[in-house]
Amino acid sequence: MGITAKGKFLTWIKQLAITQWPILAIVFVWLIFSSPYFIKGLVPFPSKYLVTFFPPWSAAYAMPVKNNAMPDVATQIYPWKKLTIDMWRNGQIPLWNPFSFSGTPHAANYQTAVFSPFNLLFFVFPFVDAWSILVLLQPLLAGLFMYIFLRSLDRSRESSFVGSIAFMFCGFIVVWMAYATLGYTALWLPLILFAIHNQSKKQSWWNLLLLSVAISLSFFSGHFQISFYILGISLLFLIFKSFLYKNKKSVISLFFFFLLGILISLPQLLPSLHAYTQSFRSSAFSKGEIIPFQYLITIFAPDFFGNPVTRNDWFGHYAEWSSYIGVLPLLLAVYSSIGKKKKQIWFFCFIVVVGLLLATPTFLNDVLFSAKLPVLSTSSASRIIILVSFSLCVLSSFGLDDLIADWKMKSMRKIILFILSILSILLFFWIFILFKKPLDTEKLIVAKRNLMLPSLMALVACVLFLFGSIKKTFIRLFVLICLLGLVSFDMLRFVSKWMPFDPREYVYPKMAVIEELQKRVGVDRVVGNFGGEFSMMYGISSLEGYDAVYQERYGEFGTAISTGKIGTPERSIVRLDKHGKYSEEALALLGVRFVLHRLSDGRFGWTYPIWEYPNYHSVYKDNYYELFENTNSFPRAFLASSYTIITDKQRVIDELFSKNFDRKNSIILEREPLIKPQEGKGTVSIVRYTPTEIQFAVNTSSPKLLFLSDVFDSGWKAFIDGKSVPLYRADYDFRVVSVLEGNHKISMKYQPDNVTWGLRVSFVVLIFLLIGSLKELVYAYRHI
Repeated sequence: MGITAKGKFLTWIKQLAITQWPILAIVFVWLIFSSPYFIKGLVPFPSKYLVTFFPPWSAAYAMPVKNNAMPDVATQIYPWKKLTIDMWRNGQIPLWNPFSFSGTPHAANYQTAVFSPFNLLFFVFPFVDAWSILVLLQPLLAGLFMYIFLRSLDRSRESSFVGSIAFMFCGFIVVWMAYATLGYTALWLPLILFAIHNQSKKQSWWNLLLLSVAISLSFFSGHFQISFYILGISLLFLIFKSFLYKNKKSVISLFFFFLLGILISLPQLLPSLHAYTQSFRSSAFSKGEIIPFQYLITIFAPDFFGNPVTRNDWFGHYAEWSSYIGVLPLLLAVYSSIGKKKKQIWFFCFIVVVGLLLATPTFLNDVLFSAKLPVLSTSSASRIIILVSFSLCVLSSFGLDDLIADWKMKSMRKIILFILSILSILLFFWIFILFKKPLDTEKLIVAKRNLMLPSLMALVACVLFLFGSIKKTFIRLFVLICLLGLVSFDMLRFVSKWMPFDPREYVYPKMAVIEELQKRVGVDRVVGNFGGEFSMMYGISSLEGYDAVYQERYGEFGTAISTGKIGTPERSIVRLDKHGKYSEEALALLGVRFVLHRLSDGRFGWTYPIWEYPNYHSVYKDNYYELFENTNSFPRAFLASSYTIITDKQRVIDELFSKNFDRKNSIILEREPLIKPQEGKGTVSIVRYTPTEIQFAVNTSSPKLLFLSDVFDSGWKAFIDGKSVPLYRADYDFRVVSVLEGNHKISMKYQPDNVTWGLRVSFVVLIFLLIGSLKELVYAYRHI
C-alpha cells in the first residue's frame, strides 16, 4: 500500500514537472537573480551609493558604487515608505508629510503607495527585509502573470516562457525595479488582459472580480502615469475583443467592472487629483524625456550609448528610455509580424507602433504636448515605452510558436529569408559603424564593444533557427532548450548588471550628529545641505523638498525669499536660497532653530553663511559636522495680536518682508477672521505633534490669532475645545486660527473630504464584490 501511494505521489510530481515546468523555470530564473539577497544577505537597495553620495553619511563614508543612477530611491521612495509604515503603525492614515516643504500631502503624492496591500509586508518582516521582498517580488509576479495571460492566448509552454522571461526582466521593469512602484503598476497588465480575454470567451464572475481588483491594485501601486497607460491599453483591448466576439452582455459587464476598479481606487485618486491641481506640475507643460530616433538601437543593444553602471554613458536618460526585451524575444517579435497574421497579433503590433510614435519626436508627440493634457503633457513621454515592451514580449511568444509551426511544415523559405534579412541588417550596421564612424573615437569604442554581444546572440539565434528545421526530435528539443537558455542568460545578464545588491549595514546607518539632532530638535526645523534621505528618515522638519506635486503656492514663497519677487517655482524642487535677500527673515518666521554645517564645506557658496550673522551659536561639533542654533528663530506656533488683509500675492510678500512689519505680532490674512485679535498676554504650547494631528494648549487674556508655520491646505481642519472653527491661510501659505480669551485646547487635524468620500465609495464597492464572491462560492458548492 505504501509503495502504491509512493508511486502515485512520484507520478503526480512527474506529471506536475512536465505540465508546469515553465512556472518552475520562471521561479528558478528569479531565484538566480535574487540569490544575493537569499544567499549572501545583501539587499536590493543602493546603500553604498547612499552613504557615499548623500549627507550626512558622505562626510564619513567613501567606497566604490555599482549604480549611481537611482538617487530617488534613497532620497524619496524609501524614506516615503518609512514614513508611511510608521504612520500606519501609529494608527494614522498616512495623509500628510510634515518633514518636507514645511508640510506637504503624503498619500496624495501618489508615489508613496500608501494604500498598496503590499505594505502588509512591513508588518511581518523587519523593514529592510520587507523592502527587499517588495522589490524582488516585482519580476516574479510580472513573469507569472504574463505566463498566465499568454497561456490563455493558446500559446505553447515554450513560447509563454520566452514572453514571460522577456517581460519580467524587460528594460522598464529592470531600471525601475529598485523603486518598487512603477514595476508594480505595470505588472498587473497581463492579469487585466487575461480577465478581459477570458470573459470575452466565457462569462464568469471571477474574471470580472479579477478585472476590478487588478485595475485598483495598479492604481494603488504608486505611479499614476503608468496606471493611466495600463488603463488605456486595457480599454483598447476590451473594445478589440468586443468587435471580435460581439458579445454585448459580456462587454457591458466588463465596462461596469472596469468602472468598479476605478471606484475602488478613489481613496488614492481623489486626493492625488486635488494635490495635482494645487501643484506647479499641473501647469508645467514640458516636451521632455522624448526618445531620440537614434536611441532606438538600444532595443537591440541596450548599452550601445553606454551604461551608468560602467560610467561610460554619454547620452543620458538610460532609465527613462530603456526598452530592452532581449535579443531573441525581439527577433521572435519581428518574426511574428511576417506573413499571415492572427488578429491578436495585429492588435499588439498596433500598440507597438502607437507607443513608439508617442515616445519619439513625431507628430503624435507634438499633438499630445500641444493639447496640454493633465498628467500626460506634464510627464515623461518616454515612459509609454512600457506598452511597447509588453506588446513586443507578447509578440515574441507568437513568434516562437510561428517558428515551431514553420519547422514542422518545413517552411524553410520564410525562415531563410528572415535570417538573411537579420544578417543583412547586422552587416549594414557594422559597416556603418566601422567605416562611417558616426561617433567620436572614445564613444565609438564603447558602442562597438556593447554591440558585439547582442550581435553574437543574434547570430547564434539565426543558427538555432536553421537547426530547428531538422526533423529529428532530439535535435529540435535541443534547439528549443538552447533558445530558452539563451533568453534566460540574456535577461539575467541585463538585470544583474543594473540592479545593485549592497550590504544592509549601510542602509541609513546611525551617526553621532543624527542622534544629537534627534535629541535637540523636537518640532523645530533644521536647515542644511541634506534631503529627504535625512529629514524624513529621522523626523527632521525641513523647509526644502523634492517631490513632483508639492504645493505651487509654497514654491512661489520659496522664490520670493531670493529677491522679494514671486517667481516661477522649480518643477519638482523647493530649495532655500542660502544667500537670498530675505533668507534670514524666512528662517526666523518658519521656526528654523538649527543650521547643520559640514566642516569640510568651509565657507563655500552652497552652505548657509552662518558666519555673517551674530545670532548663530555653535551648540555641537564632531569630526564631520557642527550644529548652530539660531537665537532669532520664532517658535513654530505663536500668538499674534493684529492682522492685515491683503489678497494680492505680491503685495503679501512686500508687506511680509518689509522692515516695518512686525512678523511676530501681526499676521497677513486674505479674509476677515471671525474673531478680531487684541493686545494682551498669552501663551501657547504644542502638546502633541503628529503628521496628521497637532494639539495646542492656549492661555490668553484677550482674543488672539494662533499662527503655525506649517503649509496651509484645505484638508486641514481646526477645532477649539472640540468645536470646528475656520482655518485661515496666513503670511502667504501658512495657518492661523482665531482664538477667544481664556484657556483652550486647540487641535488641527488633516481630514480631507476627498479621502473620506473616496474611502466610503471604495468600501461600498468592496462589500459588493465580497457579497458577489460569497454568492458564487455558495452556488459552486451547491452544484458540486
